Amino acid sequence: MRKRLIPEDRPVSDSPDDVWLRLDERADVEISSEDAAHPIESALSPGTGTGTGTGWRAAVPGRQTIRLIFVQPQELHRIRLRFVETAVQRTQEYLLRWSADGQTFHEIVRQQWNFSPQGSTSQTGEHHVDLAGLKVLELIITPDIGNHEALASLAEMRLA
Repeated sequence: MRKRLIPEDRPVSDSPDDVWLRLDERADVEISSEDAAHPIESALSPGTGTGTGTGWRAAVPGRQTIRLIFVQPQELHRIRLRFVETAVQRTQEYLLRWSADGQTFHEIVRQQWNFSPQGSTSQTGEHHVDLAGLKVLELIITPDIGNHEALASLAEMRLA
């Protein structure tokens, strides 16, 4: 008799080919606002922004922009965005776009998500792309399409 163990269904882990870029070494970041207790570095640096929803948070309500400006043009294949909201029910929209020249932008994805403290408290967007010559990556977050007083946040942004 031959015997084999049936592998458990486990979340797909990062493959060795997906080495996250060290954004602190490759890009400058521009942000429309920032809560001093939740700086953008905590969402962009590996080893931070995980767990209970820490990461970047806006200092003022309404639509926010996070712009990565690369020192050298980049090639990107994967973008991971993770958002966490445990306290407020809201409908968030984000727009992710890129530019090779810093002037002309091309949309990658526009997505909405309904957060609910009783159920749906996190959203992870895994975007597989084939971008070459990327100079600027821009994330525009509308934290609540029905409430202009909501604060935007980003738990994690990773690029490979």
